[in-house]
Amino acid sequence: MRGTYVPPVPVSEPRVVSADGSPVHVEVFGPGDAPAVVLAHGWTCSIAFWAAQIRALAPDHRVIAYDQRGHGRSPAPLGPLGYSPKALADDLEAVLEATLAPGEPAVLAGHSMGGMTFMAAAERPAFREHAAAVLLCSTGPARLVGEATVLPLPKSPVRRRLTGAVLGARAPLGPVTPAGKKVLKYGVMGPGASPEQVDACARIVHACPTPVRYGWSRVLDAFDEEAGLRAIEAPTAVVVGSADKLTPPVHARLMDESLPHSLGLTTLPGLGHMTPVEDPAAVTGLIRELVTTYVVTEEAAPAGASEAAASDTATTAMSDAAASAASAVSDAAASAASAAATTATAAPSDAATTATSATPGTATSSAKRAAKTAKESA
Repeated sequence: MRGTYVPPVPVSEPRVVSADGSPVHVEVFGPGDAPAVVLAHGWTCSIAFWAAQIRALAPDHRVIAYDQRGHGRSPAPLGPLGYSPKALADDLEAVLEATLAPGEPAVLAGHSMGGMTFMAAAERPAFREHAAAVLLCSTGPARLVGEATVLPLPKSPVRRRLTGAVLGARAPLGPVTPAGKKVLKYGVMGPGASPEQVDACARIVHACPTPVRYGWSRVLDAFDEEAGLRAIEAPTAVVVGSADKLTPPVHARLMDESLPHSLGLTTLPGLGHMTPVEDPAAVTGLIRELVTTYVVTEEAAPAGASEAAASDTATTAMSDAAASAASAVSDAAASAASAAATTATAAPSDAATTATSATPGTATSSAKRAAKTAKESA
């Protein structure tokens, strides 16, 4: 991988150990006094999956990304008990406690199994302490295998069994090949994904060890965190690709309806499951908007302002950002279609999303930053 799809060199790699003693690989990017963003990747991925977001956000954000256990540089669980929603929640809580100062707010963005991690951790003290806002990206709370449309069959028990067998296969993926990239693009990416984007995702997914891929597939097969979804108290935005076969839009609509404080659903036309890679600008723009609204502040919110008014302002801002993201994707799709008529090579989307200023959230004090720096140095 190269360029946009390779993360920059981290500022630090703090030592993090989960509740069961498992080490969790963490990388921190950006200025130490900048607003914090925590990124949790999905099944068979790694920190590299967020490369475009890290590159875009690190100049003015403190970006904390970690490898889910068994992925990237985090060691695989030693036994079956290490594969569970509880383990996902334990690892996230350990990351938050190790990298954020007491009371420090952060935007938490999770893709696929990363979003499921937030649902599993929603009632944990560290999650509630630090999650100022949440982005649930291409994910779902339950019935993952039953709702998946990876196989072009009508919804039925037969399709569910076959889908479970495909996603839970023990066979190694092997090296990245042209045929393998075609299969991956069909299953988890939109038809407009560029060759470079497909290659980046293929290399990330194929790097996941087969036992780890299988172990987590069993967890996802039985995953049910609808209660955890409803327990997320932080303002939460939902984003999904309209062509997502792995976690189709039916999940996104359910999440939008079930969240206590939903900021709305953004559907990105033509995109598949790998939305942060397929349209980095749209996803990064939504993260920036959450930071602007709920973490960054230059002055206190007006005294006496009602909670409802603040919520309305924030929701309006997120709606504006969502409309901007959707518009950018539509423009990019139109441009790609035009280019396809004259050339055989599709170009990556360069859609730009403009972040909109909104009602300030919670300021991070100098004392919290000093405490955080001391924690990382320990």
